[in-house]
Amino acid sequence: MVSKALILAGIMLLAGCGTVSGSFCAVAKPLRPSPEAIAAMSDGEVAAMLAHNRKGAALCGWRP
Repeated sequence: MVSKALILAGIMLLAGCGTVSGSFCAVAKPLRPSPEAIAAMSDGEVAAMLAHNRKGAALCGWRP
């Protein structure tokens, strides 16, 4: 569970990092964890993942 949180945090940091060249859409990908992974996430982790995916949907046209 801790490693999943670290991976999610790393993805979120990279997606917002000012040193990464390119737009959000060029560097970020949708987060689509398995139902088991979602069940193991905290409410905060799920909220962060949903915020990331909503941003991608709004900016990049990601679809479920």
